[in-house]
Amino acid sequence: MNRVDRLRAPTPYETDFAQWSAEQGALLREGRLGELDRENIAEEIESLGRSDRREIRSRMRVLIAHLLKWEFQPGHRCHSWQSSISKQRIWIEGIIKDSPSLRRYPGQIFTQAYKDALPLAMRETGLRESQFSSEPPFTAKQALDGQFWPGSPLSMDDFLRD
Repeated sequence: MNRVDRLRAPTPYETDFAQWSAEQGALLREGRLGELDRENIAEEIESLGRSDRREIRSRMRVLIAHLLKWEFQPGHRCHSWQSSISKQRIWIEGIIKDSPSLRRYPGQIFTQAYKDALPLAMRETGLRESQFSSEPPFTAKQALDGQFWPGSPLSMDDFLRD
């Protein structure tokens, strides 16, 4: 939508979000700042940052759970685990590349993400909570490092040769 009809009432935010967004974008482009729905626009802009944080938090939980599976069940390692670990790392890296101010965020939430990942790891491995450390066996930096694959003696290179 390029222009907003001056005679028609604006679409309320609560009625049709897609239409409201298009109209607000057109008003902004046309310089009709006095007609903007400033409160809802501000809320939407702020929610974008929260969305990135939620996405990182979610992907950190999955990443940690799969790294735990990789470490504690070396005999079950497979390409799908490797793919999931790599995918989470790539997504998190992409979000941080787009929003560099979130670079420290994975480290800030790492301890809580580990606690949140434990039930997932337990469910997927069948292991009991007592079999996992109460503290993460790797750091946030290691978890995000594409070269890091926990759990000796089997290394990632050994896995790829099979």
